[in-house]
Amino acid sequence: MTNLKKIKMKFSHKEKRDLFFVGIMISFAFAVLLSGGFNLKINSDFLIVFVIAFFTAGIGFLLHEIMHKYFAIKYKLSGEFRAFYGMLWIAILFSFFGFIFAAPGAVFIKGRITKNKNGKISLAGPMTNLILALIFLVLILFLDSEGIFKMFLKFGFTINSLLAAFNMIPAGLFDGKKVYDWNKKIYFISLIIAIGLFVLSFLI
Repeated sequence: MTNLKKIKMKFSHKEKRDLFFVGIMISFAFAVLLSGGFNLKINSDFLIVFVIAFFTAGIGFLLHEIMHKYFAIKYKLSGEFRAFYGMLWIAILFSFFGFIFAAPGAVFIKGRITKNKNGKISLAGPMTNLILALIFLVLILFLDSEGIFKMFLKFGFTINSLLAAFNMIPAGLFDGKKVYDWNKKIYFISLIIAIGLFVLSFLI
């Protein structure tokens, strides 16, 4: 088994820049969505919503992509994140109309990759979001939260469940396609858990 301490991730200047802008722009898009789209007002309340969006949606996206890179390196491959700026602007535009379709970027992997490794690397992203969702769920269930903090926990649970389920779509460049091709049993178990948590987020 690979020793976790020996895995070192290095980020190029461009990669750091892309990750930074993805985090900020995705957080802004979700902040706009949560603030009512075209009805939003740029004030202190919007700043609070932006911070909530950053520490839920923004961090969820970033950790999702970073874990793809981590597992690529673990399997002795190279991986570098690249932002899709056109898709980021589309996400912001759509957020004003009340919904978001976000495909902000991807980790491009180089090296001799097998179906097995590709599936595991792809699964790492959605699994990261599921773990985050479960952390938020535990906090919701065991903390007597109110107001802004309750909103933070519920949105964190909802958005990370959604990110996991959305990325498990078994088509195109989605993680789900590579997981499905690798191991159908693991794919369906992961998908059912993700969808189940997302549905649960509307019931608690």
